[in-house]
Parts: sequence; C-alpha cells; structure tokens
Amino acid sequence: MRITSRKLVRPVRDSWAATATPSKLEIDGKVYQTDSWTNVPQSILSLIPRRLHLQPSHPVSLTRKLIESRFPPPTFTYYNNISPVVSVAQNFDSLGFPADHPGRNRSDTYYINRDTVLRTHTSAHEAEIFRQNRSEGYTISADVYRRDAIDRSHYPIFHQMEGARMWDRREVPGGDVAKAVWDDLSRMPTHNLEVDDPNPTVHPERNPLQAEHHSIKEVEAIAAHLKRSLEGVVVELFPKAKQAAAAAAANTIDSSPDEPLKVRWVEAYFPFTSPSWELEVFWQGDWLEILGCGVTKQDVLINANVPNQIGWAFGMGLERVAMLLFSIPDIRLFWSKDDRFLSQFSDVGNINRFKTFSKHPGCHKDVSFWLRSSSNSAGGGLQSNAQDFHENDVMEVVREIGGDLVEDVRLFDEFQHPASGRKSLCYRINYRSLERTLTNAEANEMHERVKKDLVQKLGVEMR
Repeated sequence: MRITSRKLVRPVRDSWAATATPSKLEIDGKVYQTDSWTNVPQSILSLIPRRLHLQPSHPVSLTRKLIESRFPPPTFTYYNNISPVVSVAQNFDSLGFPADHPGRNRSDTYYINRDTVLRTHTSAHEAEIFRQNRSEGYTISADVYRRDAIDRSHYPIFHQMEGARMWDRREVPGGDVAKAVWDDLSRMPTHNLEVDDPNPTVHPERNPLQAEHHSIKEVEAIAAHLKRSLEGVVVELFPKAKQAAAAAAANTIDSSPDEPLKVRWVEAYFPFTSPSWELEVFWQGDWLEILGCGVTKQDVLINANVPNQIGWAFGMGLERVAMLLFSIPDIRLFWSKDDRFLSQFSDVGNINRFKTFSKHPGCHKDVSFWLRSSSNSAGGGLQSNAQDFHENDVMEVVREIGGDLVEDVRLFDEFQHPASGRKSLCYRINYRSLERTLTNAEANEMHERVKKDLVQKLGVEMR
C-alpha cells in the first residue's frame, strides 16, 4: 500500500487541444500515461486533494471518528490516507470480479489508463492489508470514485469505510476458533438495543455456509461477534443524533428520544462474504439500511496468502450515515466551502443538526436528442463523435459543465420512431445553486454548452 501526501493534481500537457485527453496525468506526485481507456475528467481530478474524511470538523470526518471509536487499537489498525489510484488487478481481479462484470465498464469506472483506475471501493486495498497482517483487525476510510447519476443523494466521489476482524487458527488456544471468538465476545460491552434477528445464521440457499472452509460452530461465533460489534456502532451514533434532534426541537412521534432504538438484521448477498447481512436502523419512522457485512470469503484470504485466518468484514458509506446523523439534505453540501455550512460542525461535543442557510430556486431545462442507430450500451466513451451510449455518459457531460450547480438529472421521456426504429431520449436538468440564486441567463448558457458537448462527445442528434 502506498501512503501519499496530499499534493495538487494536474494534467501534464504536451501538445494537445483543449478538449483532448492529455498524454500524461500527475496525481499525488506520480505521473501516469494515458491511453484510449482514459476517461477521468479534470473536474474529478481536481477534487482528489480534498479528502473530506480527513478534514477537521467536517461531517464526513466526524462520522468516521465516531465509528472508529468502536474499533480501538491495538486490535484495529486505521488506514485513512491511501492513494485513490489503484490497478485494475487491485480493484477487480483480487476480489474475484468476473471479466464481464459491469463495474469494469468505462461507463461506471474512471480509468486513468487501461491498467489503472480511481478505486471504486475501499475493498481494492483489502487483499494487501490482509497480506500485511499488521493486526487482528483494521478499518479503512477513503474517497471512492464512480460515474453515477446526478441527484441529491449521489455524487461521483463519496467516502466508504470498511473494517475486518480476523482470528488465526494457528494462534488461538488449541486451534479452537469458535471458543476464542466467544471468549472475545464475552469481553465486549453489551447494549439495550431492540434487535430483530429472526433468521438462522446460515441457510443453504439464501445465506450459505462456506462448508469447505468453515464449520457451523465457527460461523455461529463469528456472526455473533460481528453483530455485537456493529450494533455497538449504532449505539455510538444514533443516540447522539436523537439528542441533536431534541435540541433542535425537530422530533416527531417516530423519532422521539423516548422511543427505544431498534435495529434489524436482514439476509443479503455480497461477493466478498458469506453468510452476509445488512443492518437496518429504525429512524424517523422508517427502516434504513446503513451497512453490509458478513463472514469473509475464504478465497479472498487464501489469495492474500493468509489461508489460516477466518473472520468478518463490513462496509458502509460515510455520506449516507452522515446525512442521517446531521440531517444534511443534499450530498453536494459536503463539498461546499461556504463557512455557513462548515461552521455548523465541530470536533468537540455532540452531533449538530444542519440548519439550512438558504434555499434558492431551481431552473429546469430539458434536452432531447436522437441516438445514432449504431449506438450500443457499452458506454464510457466520452470521446469526440463516440458511437456508443450510456446514461452515465450524459451525467458526465452535464457534471463537467455544471458541476455542483446541477441538482439532479433525470430521464423525462423516451420515444422510439415506429418507422426508423431510432430512439429519442429527453432529460430534465435542474440547475440550482446551494449558495446563491442562478439567473436564467446563467442556466441557459450552461445548458447550451451541455447540448453542444452531447453532440460532440456522444455523437447524438439534437431534436
């Protein structure tokens, strides 16, 4: 793993046109050659140094610290400053992603070149950390990058946190992993959460045991340890959020501080764990999923050269949790440098609910276009006169021009010509600033640039 300092990210320009891909990119002080796979725009590269999860008093950083407090050293080592540039092998191959997995597509992932990407998940570092074997457990928090929709809950850069706890068959007394795990569990703090966990630990179809590697006794113990550990995260986070809600006089019947805190475990599927679960919290009248977890796939550990280890892992999105805790309504706010936002939060004291400092009107604009008859769904091109098409390509064009002045983009209408078979799409773009009122002229200027770039980069025909 390469720990890097925060340095500026800039393209290294040779002789290329303003709209062309530079021949090289410098990220965190290291230069990377580009090629036909390169699709990461400068707007994304410019945000890499921000690393919100490390910014003092930032809600994402505060959320990270609260979660970390439940996984103390020396049992757990924290990895919080890992470069986002990883190899395709780290991001996909080491985790067993099949060659045709959609996550590998350029429509979903930012490629620096054919062999190098901006990580799409913190699990890209999992195998290396297992291989280093510095401690029995670890947590990773990091910025991750995905080409995605534009709306109030999605952003092309967000922050994940994952953790794992392992036991080594060669090191536990008598090689009895199950007993060692139960002994560890007996030393953990208890809680008074209402827990709904109706399903058996394993189910042959829904939530299978890795029978070739694990015994049912081992998995029963590991699952109990995992669930107690993550229920402790809920105990750490949500009572503070309830206190903040009460202080802001924002309670409802469903979020009353007198209502017992309730969680439930739901069977799930994840490619890196089995059996697997999602943890949901009853919050403000609804069940909300906050994380996924499970017993680590033994193949991951075998491939990391630690075949004698066995344990659990979890992963969660920090923005998703922070939006719940701090009542932040729009994910774009996390990237704001406006002091009216940043000054509301502090490293000292309890969670503070976000207080809206402005609500400016939006400006809707529609854009309709025909796809070329030869278009396909591979996507990810973003090259002049590209023949392929994917909705994320539209999002990328809009984002590159409008940035955080675009609140959401959604497919408004679609039509297929009965004679020619050509397909037409209409997207509605809502331009809205978080900090000031946009004029119609400003929105029109951005919208005209969007239409021009859709034609130039995606090869569509305006209606």
